[in-house]
Amino acid sequence: MANILIVEDDKDLNAAYKIILESAKHHVKTAFNGVEALEILKDYKPDLILLDLLMPIMGGIELLEHYELERHPKVKVLIFTNMENSPEVNKAYKLGATRCIIKSWTAPQNLNKVINETLKEKTRVAASL
Repeated sequence: MANILIVEDDKDLNAAYKIILESAKHHVKTAFNGVEALEILKDYKPDLILLDLLMPIMGGIELLEHYELERHPKVKVLIFTNMENSPEVNKAYKLGATRCIIKSWTAPQNLNKVINETLKEKTRVAASL
């Protein structure tokens, strides 16, 4: 399956996402903010980053600015937020995010489906399930 990096500051959500994705045989690493994620990304080459936008220390937008997705064209970024149609989401798309889904509208059992769809996409698609 895929290498996935979860960047989510909510410890319970982070753990739940990891369990769900590992049950689908994905290789998963986790971080609780952008600084931790950048450290992991020095050695880990994910196929997909599941990224929250609002986090302490360094949020998702800052992470995207530092990671420079254009240097990593095969990496998909799935923004996972509750800020639908916000300036932050629009900025994430400008920085290379592949897709955005709304946490409160996405049932945990659908996460693997969304991940698999995102890995297959070639263009950005705003969606919610």
